[in-house]
Amino acid sequence: MREDKKEQALRLQKKLEHWIAHNKDHAESFRKAARDAEEIGLVEVGKRLQEAAEKMEEIAAVLEGAIKEIA
Repeated sequence: MREDKKEQALRLQKKLEHWIAHNKDHAESFRKAARDAEEIGLVEVGKRLQEAAEKMEEIAAVLEGAIKEIA
């Protein structure tokens, strides 16, 4: 791989790493909000927030797969 392509790949990898961390942070926030919602009786809201957290983790896994393709 030419040096400029290596640099571009490294920049892309750094972006992916940032997005993965960001998505995992969101997933944790969604889980906390889900617990809070359930505590005040909003069970269905809690379920949807939990589902959103799971989707964020699925996205993070896809992005981790993309990083493996770069390496």
